[in-house]
Amino acid sequence: MTAPTSTPLTPYATLLGFTRYVDRTGPTKATFVGGLRKQRASRHGFNPHGQFVKALKADIAFHTGGTHLDQVADQVKPRWRPLYQALVPGATAWLHSLGEPGSIEPSQTRDALAMLGDLPVKINPHFGVRHADGRVEAVRLHFDETPPSEETVLATLHLMARHMDAVLPHAEPVLVDVRRGQAHRMPDGAKADQIERWLAG
Repeated sequence: MTAPTSTPLTPYATLLGFTRYVDRTGPTKATFVGGLRKQRASRHGFNPHGQFVKALKADIAFHTGGTHLDQVADQVKPRWRPLYQALVPGATAWLHSLGEPGSIEPSQTRDALAMLGDLPVKINPHFGVRHADGRVEAVRLHFDETPPSEETVLATLHLMARHMDAVLPHAEPVLVDVRRGQAHRMPDGAKADQIERWLAG
């Protein structure tokens, strides 16, 4: 009896990787895509923000208004402490902008795989937020020192919206610039077909 063979994972670009790609111009785009594929195929990569995201989700779930964020900045390994200390103020400001802690609840999101030409892109919001008035948001976090460019915002929100039925039905996509505590939503007048052509190109 032969042992079953496992199906290899399809190499894909992460949503973060792809949005960094759309900010690039010229021939660097081709080499950047190649690097994304190689990284995924080799399964390399480390996420330094994992504990931060858990703390933010805990503050939403337990209605603690930033207590977990304050604690994780002290508990994280020393090498990541400056990063977390830079992220906490903006994340706390965004958390407070949602209203009273008891008026929001976490909502589970799912990953989806988008195809842009022959490039698979993983659509993975960090979490969902359900408001007392019934509104639901699928939240993707932006951690970089520089604010997200207009292209990054459009690409992220469009791809999330395109696959929202799989990610979190009836939710609105939101990109939160963590360092500045600013939430970005799809601008009024944005045309999905034009964005789709731009991304496909």
